[in-house]
Amino acid sequence: MKVLGIETSCDETAVAVVENGKAILVNLIASQIDIHKQYGGVFPEVASRHHVNRLLPLVEKAIEITNEIDLIAVTNGPGLMGALLMGVTAANTLGFGWDKPVVGVNHIEAHIYAAMIGTTPLFPALGVVVSGGHTLLIKMQNITSYEILGTTVDDAAGEAFDKVATLLEYPYPGGPHIEKLAIEGDEKKYHLRSGQIKRHPFHFSFSGLKTQILYLVKGMNGTKNDLTIIDKEEKKHIAASFQRAIFKDIVKKSLKAALSFPCRAIYFGGGVTQNKAFRQSFTHHCPIPLFWPPQNLGLDNAVMIAGLGYHLRAQKGEVQAFPRISTKAHRSL
Repeated sequence: MKVLGIETSCDETAVAVVENGKAILVNLIASQIDIHKQYGGVFPEVASRHHVNRLLPLVEKAIEITNEIDLIAVTNGPGLMGALLMGVTAANTLGFGWDKPVVGVNHIEAHIYAAMIGTTPLFPALGVVVSGGHTLLIKMQNITSYEILGTTVDDAAGEAFDKVATLLEYPYPGGPHIEKLAIEGDEKKYHLRSGQIKRHPFHFSFSGLKTQILYLVKGMNGTKNDLTIIDKEEKKHIAASFQRAIFKDIVKKSLKAALSFPCRAIYFGGGVTQNKAFRQSFTHHCPIPLFWPPQNLGLDNAVMIAGLGYHLRAQKGEVQAFPRISTKAHRSL
């Protein structure tokens, strides 16, 4: 079965064709990073408008390569409502015109599936999603059965990276800049800590950590518009200390979650998992098998949508796609 995947949940317009959930036949991505840099983050309406111009040419190119598809899988949530509507509307229209079934795919679940492509998944397992919009710990019984154990109560990890990078006067996206600065910094110079949530040991809170950085960079009780009081060398130490604090918290809670049930493996998803220091943190502290998404599937892409869509079609039958921001857009998520 050849599945056409469409991903437009945020600022990446992506189209892919995957056969039987494993073989990647086409993987096309049109990035909008350069467009949104001027805003310091993703401008939702602008992202939606650019999906309109980019999506169908990518679909045409994919079909030219594969000739025929059997199923259309599209991200139907969570994400930016306008952006999601672009992909879902296109998928439903193509499904009607081609007389092909359409299935909605949860964006978060797909990120986890990206680490499973080319493997024989081990279950039960823990899914760790760390991206610009989400930080989640998920208990998985199989590919299509999930239970959320922990989530963020404020900023997602990737969002915190972007905001801290802005405070350090680096452009969007901030993650790569923080990672590069941290390599040359002393991660133990500043004793920073992520927030802890009472009665929710697996939940995350990074907003307070961001505020700690604000005061280091702008002075006590400073605001983001105040003058910066540190030099470039000090930024390296702050970046390293921030990165260490946020990763230490994620590793600690992930391992605690994995020990709460007979976990056989941990699967990672989301752009932040591409950070080398993040991977090293888990490798050094985790005795459980770890599975990471390939470098080209770490960020938003349509391969993960098409791959997971194959399993949803095989197990659930034909499902009409619909746009939703809620993480309950498909099943247990």
